[in-house]
Amino acid sequence: MKRVRWGIISTANIAETQIIPAILRASNAELTAIGSSNTKRREKIVSAFDIPKSYHHYDELLHDPDVDAVYIPLPNSLHKEWIMKAAQAGKHVLCEKPITLNAKDAQEVFDFCKRNDVLLMEGLMYQFHPQHQRVQEIIRSGEIGEIQLMKASFSFLLEEKEGNIRTDPKKGGGCIYDVGCYCIHAVRNILKAEPKELIAFADIDPEYGVDVSAWAFMRMDNGVKAIIDCSFEMDFREEYEIIGTKGTIKVPQAYRPDNNGGQGLIIINKNNGQRIERIYGDQYKLEIEHFSNAILNGTELAYDGANSVKNMRVIDACFESVKTGEKVSL
Repeated sequence: MKRVRWGIISTANIAETQIIPAILRASNAELTAIGSSNTKRREKIVSAFDIPKSYHHYDELLHDPDVDAVYIPLPNSLHKEWIMKAAQAGKHVLCEKPITLNAKDAQEVFDFCKRNDVLLMEGLMYQFHPQHQRVQEIIRSGEIGEIQLMKASFSFLLEEKEGNIRTDPKKGGGCIYDVGCYCIHAVRNILKAEPKELIAFADIDPEYGVDVSAWAFMRMDNGVKAIIDCSFEMDFREEYEIIGTKGTIKVPQAYRPDNNGGQGLIIINKNNGQRIERIYGDQYKLEIEHFSNAILNGTELAYDGANSVKNMRVIDACFESVKTGEKVSL
């Protein structure tokens, strides 16, 4: 079976701990190269994973004819630049979320990649875990009745703020970009609806100037209401809940089931009792295989550019509402 040859741009922790191992587990991918000016860390990763090629500069990796696709986990502020450089070099791109810092730039990079005949996908890996498909099946079955409300949360305590890219406004820091994007995506894609209007609030760190906690209240275009919250100042939570007229669905390991051996949990509560479903999946591996399959066989991406741009529009609206204190119509 033919495999997509992957290159990794940077030595980011998520590349080392999640994406590189996922490429090695994938049936249709192989790891070819890594590029980073951090020689010590790069060579440590090269040694640990037996990576054939090692480059000091990202540009060198992009001009390697043996690399078909690249993974970009750079700081958010650098995503646009390196997506476009990779596309110019003819490389397909899987880029960490958020795809860019605003919807205008997101549309621009997807259009640019299309003109250069390469695929681009935003790395919201959680969506490839099969528990979310099961949630949608339960909703469609009518088991919990008419959906009235969805709540989504993603938070963790960020203890080391000094020197952290998450607290650097110049690098696209802040909790909305970092974890709020998952909550927004979950609401939009589980409900298969878009926010019609929203109002958002945030706590801004007085020293670093980025949002460290944020909340948004949304009215979806199908009439369902949604509430999201995200934070660097709360205990670890990664969940969403859907409330219907006849019951509720709670997904307490929504975004990082890999922390629990790939186990997803779906808790259905109704008047006649509770049911728990356990569903397993390797979301990072499934993400790599999905993108690699699209490259090899020309299949459609489940998560395309239009969806990413819509997610960024909601993020833009959240920042606008936080700034003005007003409700925003989308």
